[in-house]
Parts: sequence; structure tokens; C-alpha cells
Amino acid sequence: MSLEDFRQTAAPAAAPAGAGFPRADEVRIVDAARVAGWLWAGWADMRAAGWVSPAYGAMFVVIGFALTAGLTMLDMAYLIAPMIGAFLLVSPLLTLGLYQVSKDVEEGRRPSFWRALCAWRANPYHILTAGLVLMLFMMIWVRLNVIAFALFFPYVSMSFASLLEQTFTLQGMFFTAFITALGFAFASVAFVTNVTALPMMLDRPEDIFSAALVSIIAVVKNPRVMALWAALIVLVTGIGMATAFVGLAVALPLIGHASWHAYRDLVIRPGETA
Repeated sequence: MSLEDFRQTAAPAAAPAGAGFPRADEVRIVDAARVAGWLWAGWADMRAAGWVSPAYGAMFVVIGFALTAGLTMLDMAYLIAPMIGAFLLVSPLLTLGLYQVSKDVEEGRRPSFWRALCAWRANPYHILTAGLVLMLFMMIWVRLNVIAFALFFPYVSMSFASLLEQTFTLQGMFFTAFITALGFAFASVAFVTNVTALPMMLDRPEDIFSAALVSIIAVVKNPRVMALWAALIVLVTGIGMATAFVGLAVALPLIGHASWHAYRDLVIRPGETA
């Protein structure tokens, strides 16, 4: 079955008008089968983009290597895990250029690496504001990790060796459970408010608050579908990281392109029919 056939057989359901939320009529209710379609369409965009997508993803492989090596050399390897979590928190911003590539493919333009890097220029004020909010969110997350480590292990050196020694102690397991729960809470907020917000701000001149509102509505109206999508994002990105970051050269572009198609399925553009 071709991608076009899939789209025709698994078309999104029309959005009910109103539904009690402001701008709720701009969000479609979609079937869970669409999630596979987003990944499929993302893969098609990667192929259509040629070298642009893997080159974009390769930048983050290099950044991952540099951060890991730098933190290890500074004896701050305990921050590697929090920084991986921080990467997931700001990933909607990092994949902005991939949304631009998918938009170019959709509109029949040849993808450009330079245009991908400069994608923020489409709506600079609000995209940069969203970036600052995500960066602040990331800084709070990392800081809370450091504070939690100090509270759980007040007499333990913050070295990587010390962290490994404490991992399988009872206190270490409580620490892991606490950080996992905290990370889930941070990731949930970031996902709900940004799953369609950045693509939307790239696509048209929306402000950060309106785009975040539409993103929240998309999750509220499609809770099971969006939970599945969030799980797949974590799975694919996790596989990319588990390969010593090398797999991110493919995983990140795949998720970025697929996220554009998730936005296009979920959010109705002005003038489009439901």
C-alpha cells in the first residue's frame, strides 16, 4: 500500500464544533491508525530530503558526543542522565528545521539545509520566545536533579564512580524512582503544550500562547492517540541514544518529520475543511 493509499483509507475524523474549549473546532479527532501513518510519512520525507535530514540529525550526534565528553572530563558525569532528559524536553525546538523540510516537501519545494537551520525566521519572535521557555524549563529540570542528588546523597561525592556505587542501594533506588516520576511530570507538561505548537508557529503567525492552547486541546481531544505518540517518540529517541547517540542521525529526523504530519492531521489550517 502506498502512502497516499494509507492516507485515503485512514483519513482523520472530522472535529466536532465547539466541544467546550476555545479554538476546539480547529482540532481534529483522529484514529490511532494515524500514528503509523505519521511515521510512514516521516520516513517518506526523509527519503525525499536526501542528505539534508541525516545531516541535520548528525549535528545532534556531535553535540551528544561533545556534552558527554565534556561532562566526563569535568568530573560532572552525574549530569549526563539529566542532560539526556533535558534533550527530550527541548526536542520540539531542536526539530524545528525538520518541520521546515517536511513543509518544503509537502509544498513541492526542494529541501534546503540552510532553510532548515533558519526555520525560526518564519515567526521569529514567538518561536524564540518558545525556545526561551523550553530552555528555562530545561534549566529547572537539571537544577532539580542536582538538588535531589544532594538531598538523597548528602555525604557522597558528585562523581560518576560515586553515582554508580549508590545506584543499587535502597537509597539509590528511591532516588531513581523519584527522578523518574519527576522526569515524567516535566516531560508530560512539555509534550502537552508543545506537541503541535512549534510546527504551528512555523506554519503560520501564531503566538506562543495560542499555539500552546491548541496543542493542549489536541491532546485533550485525542488522549489515547497522543499517549501512543508520546510513547513512540520516547522509544525511537531512546533507541537512537542507546546506540551511543549515533542512531540519532536517523531517529531524530524520523520523529521530527513525523511530528509535522501529526500537526497537519490534528490541526486545521484556516480555510481547510475538517
